[in-house]
Amino acid sequence: MEAVITILALLFVAFIALGVYMTVKAVGAAKRGVDRTITQARRTVEDTTLRAKSFGQPGVAGELAQLRLTLRTSMRATQDALHAGVAEDSSLAESVGLFRRLSAHGLELDEELKRLEREPDRATVAGLLPQLRERTERITHSADSLRWAARDHARQFADDDLDALNAQIDIEAGALRHWTVEEQQQSGQGQGAGAPQRRDAGVDWPEPAAGGGSSSTADDSWGGPAREEAPQAITAPDPRLRTTYPWQKSARPETTN
Repeated sequence: MEAVITILALLFVAFIALGVYMTVKAVGAAKRGVDRTITQARRTVEDTTLRAKSFGQPGVAGELAQLRLTLRTSMRATQDALHAGVAEDSSLAESVGLFRRLSAHGLELDEELKRLEREPDRATVAGLLPQLRERTERITHSADSLRWAARDHARQFADDDLDALNAQIDIEAGALRHWTVEEQQQSGQGQGAGAPQRRDAGVDWPEPAAGGGSSSTADDSWGGPAREEAPQAITAPDPRLRTTYPWQKSARPETTN
């Protein structure tokens, strides 16, 4: 009885621990979802504000907002492309590492531009604009190069896979149409068998022995050329030497008047 109670107590404790673990996981997932939503909303608001400043405020303020907007747009697009590509192709891991190092410079530049937006000395900020513009172009150029290289790599990988797939499909299609190959082989064999017949058509078969009644019939059955009948002699043939065939009619006896 005590063993049963102990087992039930352990099962109860296990269910309680499992429930607490699942609750913590659900709360953590919900918190991460809320954080992502807040971050996305803050990012959207900040990008909208920068876009409005770049078009609405002339001078130094508008230039700084444009630089920040260009930098953030390029870095975000490259980050999304690399993170989406590395999930399918592990060879992009090195590119992701390089982008992390580039992101450190990009975040530093973005913070500097953000501080300069609140700087009251516009003349000093205007003197720093060429240098800030050059740094922004260098970072965005590197980010764009990584992004387009990753896209070209993915497209080339897809093209190679498509070429291999097309080759396999061609082989399978040829295997499914095996009867066409057999027909071609049979046609070739038929043409080869007909060639000797054409050559044999011009061959003169040996002449049968003289006096053989069935030689003419046998010669005609093979399709050989017909022989010309030998000319008869001037002297009358001897009736005793004449060969009589079954199909020939007997000569009528001469009647005497």
